[in-house]
Amino acid sequence: MHWKILAVVSLLLGLAGIPLPGLPTVPFILLAAWSGSKGWPQLENWLLEHPRFGKDIANWRRYGAVSRRAKYLASGMMLFSTSLLWLSDSPRYLQLTVTLILMAVALWLWRRPETTNTTD
Repeated sequence: MHWKILAVVSLLLGLAGIPLPGLPTVPFILLAAWSGSKGWPQLENWLLEHPRFGKDIANWRRYGAVSRRAKYLASGMMLFSTSLLWLSDSPRYLQLTVTLILMAVALWLWRRPETTNTTD
């Protein structure tokens, strides 16, 4: 039952991340597929067969690969979120800390292998 709860919460967070800046979509969808594989195979199969998410999940599992399109989208959203943070009246330490974390995430992301399918 715990795996199902994690899968549902992850899927909902991933779907919420589509329109919300700062909330990542892909990591939560990957977590939903992984937790689904532990306790809810029907959800895992649905995600793997999903026309939007299935190929990305399979590429991540097989090769640790992220499509260039996903890298651009993630980088753009991180830049947008960081810009909003710097335009806010948030404490300077928070602005610096979040910026450094997102820069590290971007560096890690761009070092991942890319998928070779040009229909991304």
